[in-house]
Amino acid sequence: MGSPTTFPPLTQRAWFLTGPTASGKSTIAVCLAQHLDLEILSLDSMTVYRRMDLGTAKPAAALQQQTVHHLLDQVDPDTEFSAAQYLETAHAAVDQIVGRGKLPLFVGGTPLYLKACLRGFDAGPPADWEFRKAIEEELREHGAEALRARLQQVDPLSAHQLHPNDTRRMIRALEVARLTGQPISHRQVQFEASHSADEANVYALHWPRNLLHQRIDRRVEQMFADGLVDEVAAIRRDFPTISRTALQAVGYKEVFEFLDGTIDLSTTIDQVKAHTRQLARRQETWLRSMSEVQFIEMDEQRTHEDVAAEILQRSRDRKGPGTTTSENDLPTPDTDSQDSDAGSAPDA
Repeated sequence: MGSPTTFPPLTQRAWFLTGPTASGKSTIAVCLAQHLDLEILSLDSMTVYRRMDLGTAKPAAALQQQTVHHLLDQVDPDTEFSAAQYLETAHAAVDQIVGRGKLPLFVGGTPLYLKACLRGFDAGPPADWEFRKAIEEELREHGAEALRARLQQVDPLSAHQLHPNDTRRMIRALEVARLTGQPISHRQVQFEASHSADEANVYALHWPRNLLHQRIDRRVEQMFADGLVDEVAAIRRDFPTISRTALQAVGYKEVFEFLDGTIDLSTTIDQVKAHTRQLARRQETWLRSMSEVQFIEMDEQRTHEDVAAEILQRSRDRKGPGTTTSENDLPTPDTDSQDSDAGSAPDA
């Protein structure tokens, strides 16, 4: 049987701990594991890459030893890894975790992956790389506005919804329309229905902006102190070609420029800090748009255990399916929603 192209929501089968980068998700997740019989699934589009450890803030080995982690180190940096591949792997892992009588806990901050897990996703057809190359050449010649105008002709809703600079998703929308004869916005509409926070265990860590920026700056400085430049240099040495997806990782493209001699180290560090703050703002904007999310207010006085205790209490207070009545109870698995046709995912 072939790979699935649509994926149902996972809200009734898993918990989610999310938030912007540097918000402290990984450590709090392990604290939750001390109270719940759970396994952690990474909700991050960059930690799927082997060798990309420091720049992606991959959970430390000590944390991974305390609790089983999934969806880390799936492919090498020269390999594309699509949303469809992620979802197929994630759904298979959820099946296995639930089958062991444990709770799947997604931890991470990639907005597209979070939305796809909460509301479902239509992956569409595999990528047409020749078509993409042709469109990218047009983009270089005529700019993003011309690309947007072309998308307006075949998928006006996507043209309206996508950010003017989000050329990657505009190209994908053009590709889907060409390959299927149907706008991607029409295909995805079945998965746009939102749900209330009472219907899911979705918790987002929210820091005051100034404190989050301080945490980001400290994390970036620590990444460089721990050897980020050496990590990127080793990746470049061993993988002459880096996948387009991996090149989107903040920290790596900036260090590549440093290794090329186009910027100095101080400027590189400043750029990584600035780009990470921009990423955090985008993540926060996405999270505010998701009705399923319950926000956990953070400050420097709160301990990881305190935050974990609040999440557990909120779960007990929920009225929706899967409510826990004690710290050791698990949501009832929705066996009717398990996936079928598991196989190799399309590149979409």
